[in-house]
Amino acid sequence: MEMQTQLKALQERIATLKDNIQTEEATKNAFILPFIQSLGYDVFNPLEVIPEFISDVGIKKGEKVDFAIAKDGVPIIIIECKHWKENLNLHDTQLQRYFNVSKAKFGILTNGIQYRFYTDLEKPNIMDTEPFLLFDFENYKEHSVNELCKFHKSAFDVDKITNTASLLKYSTAFKQLFQQELNEPSEEFVKFFAKQIYSGRLTEKVLEQFNDIVKKSLQQSLKDIVSDRLTSALKKEEDTTVQPEPDELKEEESKVVTTEEEIEGFHIVKSILRESVEISRIYARDTQSYFGVLLDDNNRKPLCRLHLNGGKKYLGIFDSNKKETRVQLEVMDDIYKYAEQLKETIGYYE
Repeated sequence: MEMQTQLKALQERIATLKDNIQTEEATKNAFILPFIQSLGYDVFNPLEVIPEFISDVGIKKGEKVDFAIAKDGVPIIIIECKHWKENLNLHDTQLQRYFNVSKAKFGILTNGIQYRFYTDLEKPNIMDTEPFLLFDFENYKEHSVNELCKFHKSAFDVDKITNTASLLKYSTAFKQLFQQELNEPSEEFVKFFAKQIYSGRLTEKVLEQFNDIVKKSLQQSLKDIVSDRLTSALKKEEDTTVQPEPDELKEEESKVVTTEEEIEGFHIVKSILRESVEISRIYARDTQSYFGVLLDDNNRKPLCRLHLNGGKKYLGIFDSNKKETRVQLEVMDDIYKYAEQLKETIGYYE
């Protein structure tokens, strides 16, 4: 089972079970150990995944961190676990104490839903106060999964992760700051923009007016950027085999409406296929009859089709002879069930 599929299954497991998980120990067994397993480590091998790893802190002896992942007998990652309801902001200093006396290069603080990854970018062997990577099962993004893949046993490389950790740490902090300013612009933030377009004196009343203007303008700008990118990604190209007359093409395109479900399905297919091919080679082409996904934007290389406009929803999967087989979808996430078949389709054209 691919890591992406495992994470998706664990996400569904968390949503289903969390309200019945009453203790920290149950959180470890139900959520955290499966997560460690998704990274390729053998949770049943105590030489690889060490429970209750002893990490003496100062004069305190026998202090234990919940798990350590070891390579050749040396801990490379230590993991401090909390109950899924716990606020992780209250527990990072505990992990820091363990990290500072261990040989591990990375520390993870988790409640089974949120995962915070730390290292020692600012001072050697002293854990940074801010994580360089955040992963949240209730709201994770594709780029977070990409970074998480670097911690997989098959790809783990301390130097490579460390080299990107600094960029990740500060880009994450910047995004959080930008989101904060987007929601509630600070006075300095509003002044920065107001000075560029307003020649008068920036009184308190003027800044108050600009606060709302800046907030709404930024939010609309982001919406426009997203809309433009989606339009570009879904832009149709003339068929390379049969060229319709301009009037026919205009009439045909005017009848095509790309729905939110089709866009969602397209993103799910891309998230599956990105493990097998460069994501820039995956294109969408909407028609009146179906929403097609193509390799290299080539009609001769269909990857799948989404049939979502009828009463029932179907995913069309192609075999090596380009024969389409339709499978019914109850919800869009059902596409993940056919991840292996979709990946096989890439091999027909490579």
